[in-house]
Amino acid sequence: MAIDWNAFTPWSSLAGGMLIGAAAALLVLFNGRIAGISGILGGMLKPSKGEGAWRATFIAGLLTAPLVFALCRDLPRPQIDADTAALVLAGVLVGVGTRYGAGCTSGHGVCGLSRLSLRSLVTTLLFMAAGFATVFVVRHLF
Repeated sequence: MAIDWNAFTPWSSLAGGMLIGAAAALLVLFNGRIAGISGILGGMLKPSKGEGAWRATFIAGLLTAPLVFALCRDLPRPQIDADTAALVLAGVLVGVGTRYGAGCTSGHGVCGLSRLSLRSLVTTLLFMAAGFATVFVVRHLF
């Protein structure tokens, strides 16, 4: 394994991680909610009274952040080496895993681990193991 030093961005990564942590902490402190994207989006599908505005604002922030970033720098061009069917299958599997895991990687990995949740630790380890296994199978067996 080699590091692509041209794409190595420790300061940007650190800043991004700090922003994610600060946003998750602020949401818990001021709203008492966990910043798990699947839970926030799922809550918009069956909104409870008084829940829609903060959820919509959170999702709007996720969608507009790249636009704000584009005002400062050029957006990177992603290269996805998969066809549409593989992407759809991956999306469905992530959705199913999120339902069975009672949350997504952001909810368990960022928020759950920071609360020292054993359930989130086990779930995050399983998410990571599944990702490692998938990469191994796709790169070495197919």
